[in-house]
This record gives sequence, C-alpha cells and structure tokens, in this order.
Amino acid sequence: MPHVDKHQLLDQIRKEIRKRHYSYRTEKQYVGWAHRYLQFNENTPPGQLGAREVESFLSYLATGRQVAAATQAQALAALLFLYKHVLRVDLPWIDNVTRARRPKRLPVVLTRAEVRRLLAELHGKYWVIASLLYGSGLRLLEALRLRVKDLDLDTRTLVVRDGKGMKDRVTLLPESLVSPLRVRLTRLREMHDAATEAGFGGVELPHALYRKYPRAHLDFGWQYLFPASTPTRDPRTGGWSRALTFARCRNCWVTAASRPRRSIRTSSIVAGLQHAARSTDYLIASLRSSISSFAFSSVSSTAMMSRRRRENDAIFSTVIDKSCMRPAWPTTR
Repeated sequence: MPHVDKHQLLDQIRKEIRKRHYSYRTEKQYVGWAHRYLQFNENTPPGQLGAREVESFLSYLATGRQVAAATQAQALAALLFLYKHVLRVDLPWIDNVTRARRPKRLPVVLTRAEVRRLLAELHGKYWVIASLLYGSGLRLLEALRLRVKDLDLDTRTLVVRDGKGMKDRVTLLPESLVSPLRVRLTRLREMHDAATEAGFGGVELPHALYRKYPRAHLDFGWQYLFPASTPTRDPRTGGWSRALTFARCRNCWVTAASRPRRSIRTSSIVAGLQHAARSTDYLIASLRSSISSFAFSSVSSTAMMSRRRRENDAIFSTVIDKSCMRPAWPTTR
C-alpha cells in the first residue's frame, strides 16, 4: 500500500465504515482505536506494522492500561477492520496476546418497590424515557432513537429499529404510558410546526432515504420522540436538525421478563438479547431479587424447566400478545 499520512488513513477508515452503514458510535470508536494504535507505534506508517505490533498493543492494553476484556475485544475488532478493509492485509492468527480477564457477574437488579421509588424522582420526558426502559425493556439509545412512526398506541406495541446487531424487533408498550405518550405527541406536533417555521424542522434520515423522499425529513412520523431542546449539527453531514444511568431500568425489565414462568427463548426475543445464556443470567438475578424482597415458594429446577419447555415460544406474529409478559408497569404521572 502506498504511503499515506495518519489523517488520510483515518479518513479512509471513516469512508469504509460509512460504506458499510456502521453506526456513528462505531465509527468514532474504530477511528479512535486506530489513532491510539498509531501513537503507540510512534506514528510508523501502518503498512510497516503487522501482527507483532498488533499483539504488543493489545497486550499493553491488558497489562499497562488494565482495560476491561470488552474494551480489549473492541480494540482488536477495530484493528482487524483497519487491516482487512483499509490496508487490504490479512493478518495471521493472533495468539500471543495477554488477554484481559472477563469477570462473570450477575446484572444489578432493583426490586419493584425500588424501581417505583426511582421513577417517583423523575419528571417530564426523563420519566417517560425511564418508564420505557423499564416498561418496554429498551436500551437507552434505543429509547432515544425512537421516532413517532415507531409507536402504535392502538395495539400497545412499539418497533425498535436498527437495534443491537442491526436488528429490528417489536416489543410491548405499557398501558400506563399510552396517555402520557399521547400528550407528548401533541406537544411534539406543536414543537415540530414551530421548528419547521423557524427553519430547523428537519431530522436525519437513515442512509440515502433523503434522496428517495426529499421531503421525508419534514414528515412528522420521522421526527424523534425525544428531540434535542436546541438545534444540533449532524457530525457526518454538517446539517442542522433536532436530534437528542438508565441501564438499571432495562435490567429490571429483562429480569421481570425472565421470571421462571416464562420461556427463556421468548424473553430473549422480546428483550433483543443475542444469546439465551444472557437470559439465564437475568433469570438467576430475578430469583435473587425475589428472595431479597419477599418470601416465595421454592420450585425445583426440574419442574421449572419442564414447565418452561411446555410454553409456546411462537408468541409474536405481527401483533404482540400483550398478556404473555407483564412486569409491574410504572404508574402514570
């Protein structure tokens, strides 16, 4: 590969990432890791660096910086992307790396009473966001990226677009959130009309949709459910728009959804979990939470598994059966 300076190389990484429609967060992380990798090797031209330098950098992260295992894995993924898609070099198998240890911990889960006290301290849009995390099992960014068209108040469902692993899914919408969301949609319509008149009513659209539908960015259905309070500039296009920890609330929802009477496979699908083993972790956390909050009758693991196998996993078609899974929804504020 001909010699390119560091800035040209980082621009090439951005170009390859955008070509594959990776998220902006992934772009920032991959560019950042490439920059740190070059700094670690004293800005040596990347064409002169190979597997040995990659192994040294990854080992330094584990021993010198003492990063988490997930951070080291992310750095490895970024470097593999750099060599494979930008430098067009296939690295040999990297096995001489000091691996950061990945601890096995159960998620921290609040009891239902603790969740209610937590939600009681929130107001306005922050209460709605936290209630969606707990009531619908959304991740934080999934909630912040919700658009008006993703809500279906009639069927009490919502659609998560481009979730983890670039997958869509349908999940439940708590009955107690229908009225607050109707009020919010009315307020959003007023804000959108005012922003449009002021010249800031547009919103970013996925990929090249703006070329197919030039006026779609002004359509109310495409607007974010939780827009920014002030106009913001898109970091990629430079255009102006109004695009805008709650993780414990999602943990509590997934835990409630993973209680022994429900199928682990069903819980995984609704919560957007990629591995059923993760649902098992939440099931264990659910039992621990139940023990700490109230006494319950013990059920043998054999009977539990037998009942779980008898459940029907095909719960969802186009409309979710809302009775299949219902944790304690937060009360309307």
